[in-house]
Amino acid sequence: MVVVYFWTIKKRHVARALWHMAIDRISLRGSDVTFHKSLGTGKGETFTPSDADLTRWGLLAVLPEGRIDTFHNSPVINSWRKFADSEYRVVLRPISSHGEWSGHTPFDVVNEPWNGPIAAITRARIKWHMNKKFWSAVPPVTSSLQGSLGLRGAIGIGEAPIGLQGTFSLWDSAAALREFAYKGDAHTAAIAATERLQWYAEELFARFAVIEESGSLKGNTAD
Repeated sequence: MVVVYFWTIKKRHVARALWHMAIDRISLRGSDVTFHKSLGTGKGETFTPSDADLTRWGLLAVLPEGRIDTFHNSPVINSWRKFADSEYRVVLRPISSHGEWSGHTPFDVVNEPWNGPIAAITRARIKWHMNKKFWSAVPPVTSSLQGSLGLRGAIGIGEAPIGLQGTFSLWDSAAALREFAYKGDAHTAAIAATERLQWYAEELFARFAVIEESGSLKGNTAD
């Protein structure tokens, strides 16, 4: 199972959030978590480095289904709650995954029918010399995404300001996600450019069944 958290904080707590980004990976070693990533976020407006949102931070963790509730009340999560203004949490079951994340295939796919809401995670490590071309291709895709039918919400995610970028999105159904991914002109053009220019050193695309959700993906606006 996969659990994803996003917290909103006030700007005065940014240094504390950055400290968490560094220390959480140490705190989670030796735990039930088999894979995890601390995440910065973007406002979901341009999905470029200028979109970075220092008031929202995230954590993705993969762990056994029976340990989800224990993790929800773990010291790592409770520590974020001490200074967060809001918390969004979603429990996910992987239903498809292609590619790697930091050299790992982190998600164990369960081949079961699913007719409910879908989450999607895209993640890529961009070749440094291809950054300019990649970011020039992003705006049309962003406009297409924001106008997609069935989209519940989307934000940019990243492990670093430049070069390690991705998106987290929620959809009403798998059909709505497929409509955007494979029939939208902007996105299909981006896929073709990816194949032609090979601008990723590593990439991953995964879809998940949304099992449980609490809070709002939009979060609160922090001062």
